[in-house]
Amino acid sequence: MKEPILHQFKQSKNAIAVLIDPEKCDNGTHTLELLEKSEFAGVDYIFIGGSTVTRKEFNATIHFIKSNSSIPVIIFPGSSQQISEKADAILYLSLLSGRNPDFLIGHHVQSAAELFEMNLEIIPTAYLLIDGGTQSSVAYVSQTTPIPRDNSTIIRNTAIAGKLQGKQLLYLDAGSGARFSVPAERIKELTTIDLPIIVGGGITTIEQIEELHQAGTNIVVIGNKLEQDTDFLLDIYAYKKVDQSKLTIEE
Repeated sequence: MKEPILHQFKQSKNAIAVLIDPEKCDNGTHTLELLEKSEFAGVDYIFIGGSTVTRKEFNATIHFIKSNSSIPVIIFPGSSQQISEKADAILYLSLLSGRNPDFLIGHHVQSAAELFEMNLEIIPTAYLLIDGGTQSSVAYVSQTTPIPRDNSTIIRNTAIAGKLQGKQLLYLDAGSGARFSVPAERIKELTTIDLPIIVGGGITTIEQIEELHQAGTNIVVIGNKLEQDTDFLLDIYAYKKVDQSKLTIEE
C-alpha cells in the first residue's frame, strides 16, 4: 500500500519538486530530458499545472510524465479543468491571499462532483501569493494582489486562518518568473503553525534552496529555472547528495 502523499509531505525534509507547465511542455525530447535528469537528481515530486492550460494539454502531459517517470505526480491546479485520476494527488488550492471568490471556492464547486468520484488523494491547501517583484500569471489570471513580501503579520495571519479552516498544507508562491523568492524569514515565522510548507517562485540558485530548507520549508519548487536550464538539475543532484550525507552523519 502506497504511503499517502500528505504523510510524505509531513515527513519531508529538504525535498525538491519540479514544476511542469503543460502549456510550455512539448511532450517530446526536451520534456523527456527534463524527466531523466529529474530522476538522476533525486527530485522528490513533479508538480503539474498552469494558469491557462486546456484539459487536453493537461491530460496529455500527465500521461507523458507517468509513462516516462517514476516520480510521484502532484496536480498544482490553475483551474477546475486541471484534474486527473492518473496523478498521485491534487493540491486542492484556496487562494487565501486574494478575495476573488472563483479562486476561493468557485473552481472547487465546479470540479467537486467529478473529484468526489475519483480515486485521487485530495490535499486541502492554503495558497498564498507573495509579491515577487513582477506581475505573475497567477496574479493576472486570478485578478488578485499578492501580499507584500515584508508584511509578516498579514502572511502569518492568513496562514493561521487557513489552518483554522482545516487546510492541511501551506503553499507560498512568489509566482512564475518572480524576481525575488519568498523570504526565508517569512518561512521561519510560519513553522510554529505546524503545517507542511511548500515554497515556489523565483528560486534560481542552490543557495536559495538551502536557505529556504534551513528556514523550515519542507518542499522547494523549481519551475522557470529549469525551462531555461535543465542542467541546473545536476547542481540539485550535488546538493541532494551532500544533504543526504549530512543526514547520515547526524543519524
